[in-house]
Amino acid sequence: MMETVKIGVIGGSGLYNMPDISDVTSVEIDTPFGKPSGAIRIGTLSGKRVAFVPRHGEGHVYSPSTLPYRANIFALKKLGVRFIIAVNASGSLREHFEPGHIITPDQIIDYTIHTRARSFFENGIVAHVSVADPFSDYLRQIVGDAVETVGGTVHREGTFLIEDGPRFATRAESHMFRNLGCDLIGMTTAPEAFLAREAEIDYMSMAHITDYDSWHEEEEAVTSEMVIQTLVENIKVVQKALAEAIKHIDEDHVVPAHTTLDAALATAREAMPADVIEKLRPIVARTLKLDQ
Repeated sequence: MMETVKIGVIGGSGLYNMPDISDVTSVEIDTPFGKPSGAIRIGTLSGKRVAFVPRHGEGHVYSPSTLPYRANIFALKKLGVRFIIAVNASGSLREHFEPGHIITPDQIIDYTIHTRARSFFENGIVAHVSVADPFSDYLRQIVGDAVETVGGTVHREGTFLIEDGPRFATRAESHMFRNLGCDLIGMTTAPEAFLAREAEIDYMSMAHITDYDSWHEEEEAVTSEMVIQTLVENIKVVQKALAEAIKHIDEDHVVPAHTTLDAALATAREAMPADVIEKLRPIVARTLKLDQ
């Protein structure tokens, strides 16, 4: 029997190796969609048990376009996770979103080219989930307050453009994204946010700015070295804010994301293949009234 954990964090080694985490265990979880990026660490932070997923794997071995997004979210669902805080390094498309600032975006534009597996629902069971508002208002409020409490600078809304990567944007692309109304740019929040919604998990992105992307011609063109240098500084604030935010999450609080499938499943119950129901059991059990 696996331990039940209701809060998940997806991010890098600066999070799952935080010194404030105690009573750490590590679990390997198999899913119908393959293995997650790595072993999931479960530890106590701010008095609550939290599951940490190493998004890019130990040592940062997965590219944004090859990440096992479905396996990561499915594994957290199997653990019982109801809330996810995803930490994302991102580029700024606005002058006032400065390196070191933290954004709690409220919208996504998915500019990936559809080579990533984007849904748990393929053949047998069809679901059309609503993602008009893709991020959790509940978590965005808590995290925004936490950033301010620990002395960081937070912007409480913004449109997050998600590109495939792993390359950075050209100047022309960067200017186009700005003209589309985007405020920050990253590579991993889609389809992660949408899969969390399918799994009825409340999800938000805690995006920390590492650079001005390539539109800002007064700055040097973004490089991996530049991003990593700023990321090291950012992570100190992120760690403190994360610990503060987790104090205030009510693990049993109910939000609309937790009942997403009630209005999303399009396939008649009698037409659903038994093997597909079993494959998706952790996700569909509540809606289909299955034994957990």
